[in-house]
Amino acid sequence: MSLMGNKSRLTGATKELALRWAETRQYWHDAKSQEFDEKYMRELFAGVDRTATIIDKLGEVLEKIKTDCE
Repeated sequence: MSLMGNKSRLTGATKELALRWAETRQYWHDAKSQEFDEKYMRELFAGVDRTATIIDKLGEVLEKIKTDCE
């Protein structure tokens, strides 16, 4: 699978997780859910955003290398 295909899979899975997490938060809204959100979910979502940006930059570099080698 391509780099951009993997990025799409990652972001798609993360969006699905975010939806499921929002559903869960409707029923689980105590101090522990807040702690879990802050400790794990927010960091996960931020990490995926950073990773998607890095994948885009890596794609640009790989494309430049490909062009330079032709």
